[in-house]
Amino acid sequence: MGLVALGTVGAVAFGEVGRLWRRRVVVEEPVTAPEVLQTGARAALDTVGVARAGYQEAATSETVLFNLLSAFVISSSLIRLGSFGVRKGIRGFFNVMVGRTHVHHFIPGILIAFASGAAALFVRDDRMRETLAIPLGVGMGLTFDESALLLRLEDVYWTRRGLVGVQITLATSSLLAAGTLALRIIRRGERTLEARDELPRPRDPFPA
Repeated sequence: MGLVALGTVGAVAFGEVGRLWRRRVVVEEPVTAPEVLQTGARAALDTVGVARAGYQEAATSETVLFNLLSAFVISSSLIRLGSFGVRKGIRGFFNVMVGRTHVHHFIPGILIAFASGAAALFVRDDRMRETLAIPLGVGMGLTFDESALLLRLEDVYWTRRGLVGVQITLATSSLLAAGTLALRIIRRGERTLEARDELPRPRDPFPA
């Protein structure tokens, strides 16, 4: 799941860099290898600027949902990878013990989600709501990663019943939703930077 999340983010990022690189190639027409590399570097900076501008111009509901879904995917992926490392004998940060009792990560997940969700009810500032969406997504990720244990009230984390079903469905849905929101933010950023003349405009393929 962690590799899928990382691959999805990488695909969106590299796809946008390639898109903006082609736009710069058409405008700047690089010939030598150093010029091509410089064009690629400028396209990478364009991508960062586009994402930032798109995020700033997005509606609060979109940025809140994007932060929530991204935090959900990243936290659930990292906790699964960390738990796998602990199972293989690699020391990690997720194996919390109180005496001889193992504290399952759905416990801090529920606490984090409850605390951030309750706090969001009492704030009116949009920036604060966007910020609180991150710990809410983290808490949801930690909790849903052990959804099989909560449903069956037995430790089936590493069994077939624990690895498929709810977790994969939620992770896949979140990845698709986060990817869609990311592309919407990026496209909005492109239009914003074009309006400011900070990004080369695509040439008309059929000039008059």
